[in-house]
Amino acid sequence: MTDQQPAETETEAAIRDAVRGARGESGGLAGGHGPSLPVEVRKLRRDRRQKKLGGVCAGLGRHCDMDPVIFRIGLAVLAITSGLGLVFYGFAWLFVPYEDEEENEARRLLSGRVDGQALTAVLFALVGCGVFLTLLNNGGALTFAAVLALLLAGAGYWSQQRGTPDPDPVAAQAAADAPPEAKAPPIAGGPSWWRDPIVKDGTHDGLPGYFWGPDGLDGIDVEYRPSGRHPGVPRKQAAPAPRPKPRGPRWIGGWVFLFALLAGGLGTGLTWHEHPLGTTLQTGLACALAVFAVGIAVSAFLGRTGAGSIVLAVITAALLAGASALPKNISTHYARTDWIPATMADVRPHYEVGLGTGRLDLSKVRVGEGQTLKTSAEVGAGDLRVVLPKNATVRLDAEVGVGDIVLPNDRGKDLDIAPGREKKVTLEPPSGSKAGGTIDLRLEVGVGQAKVTRATS
Repeated sequence: MTDQQPAETETEAAIRDAVRGARGESGGLAGGHGPSLPVEVRKLRRDRRQKKLGGVCAGLGRHCDMDPVIFRIGLAVLAITSGLGLVFYGFAWLFVPYEDEEENEARRLLSGRVDGQALTAVLFALVGCGVFLTLLNNGGALTFAAVLALLLAGAGYWSQQRGTPDPDPVAAQAAADAPPEAKAPPIAGGPSWWRDPIVKDGTHDGLPGYFWGPDGLDGIDVEYRPSGRHPGVPRKQAAPAPRPKPRGPRWIGGWVFLFALLAGGLGTGLTWHEHPLGTTLQTGLACALAVFAVGIAVSAFLGRTGAGSIVLAVITAALLAGASALPKNISTHYARTDWIPATMADVRPHYEVGLGTGRLDLSKVRVGEGQTLKTSAEVGAGDLRVVLPKNATVRLDAEVGVGDIVLPNDRGKDLDIAPGREKKVTLEPPSGSKAGGTIDLRLEVGVGQAKVTRATS
């Protein structure tokens, strides 16, 4: 009787063909199934061929299988409404490499190989951050930007996943459990570890890339032969490095600085009389920063990007961020105002000065016992001085953004400027004085000093 080999079951054949398909080999599965091909994993890369500026939107379109115009319009709207479009584009330009490269612009910038593209990407991110900081108090614009960003991200994810086939669990498990593929032994006379070293950029300069190896091989490369002979072969001379391209004109930086000054002055002047100081400064600095952005982008493509323009752009962005933090009640006109009401009926509920000194004199106001008077005073930037009646009990609530608060008992105290000053105290009338009513007083100063004194008579 002849020994017969056991027949291969359908499950074993499926696992075998799944392993072969995961390795890229051809072959069909038992039962009519086709080969299990590995799913290609697409990485986000910038597109050099379809780019308009940095290739970010073109790369997003190819990665998500969408028209790049959708991303260009969406990021442009996000840049105008909230600045997030510029922030995303700038960081993507820095950290996402081209499809034919593995090194991004951020790595080149950190290694000292500074070029116009990296500087333009940094400037995009800085301008976007400045615009975003100026709109922190605009809830409508930020809400619209967040909704639009989520729509773009959701559309890109859906478009990317709609054509992706579901992975075969049998093939994935079989590929994970399969032993490593056997490889042929090295061929005699082939490449040597010390003759053709592996270097980071994939090039070969004819010298070993290690700290060890054969010595005394200057000028020749030695080829391995099984017979033991090592004939010397002259080394190929490396091609000379190409000459650097001539850099662009030097006069661009001066004109950029001049136009930035003009744009900043024009934006500040047009809004000086109708808007608060913070809005006025933000408008002028934003105009100057836009000129710096255009100038750096133009000079980058011409081949010369001045370091002075970059430094000035960074300083302008920092000033723009500081201007966005100024209180909105600081005006552009300095004023010195005195409020001297004579009776309780003359006291207004609120007094306000945008920029300057405000003095509220309540010494002539007589608040009878059992009566309560409520009022408040506010100064955007400057000094706020309040004189209290002699016999009134005052419930004081004072707040200073940056500056100091001085109370009647703080005589001889040095000026102590600090951020976030706030005091809630009750000031009793001096001993021996006739009892009076109560005053609820609210004081608020953005930048400056709030000083409270009590009348002597």
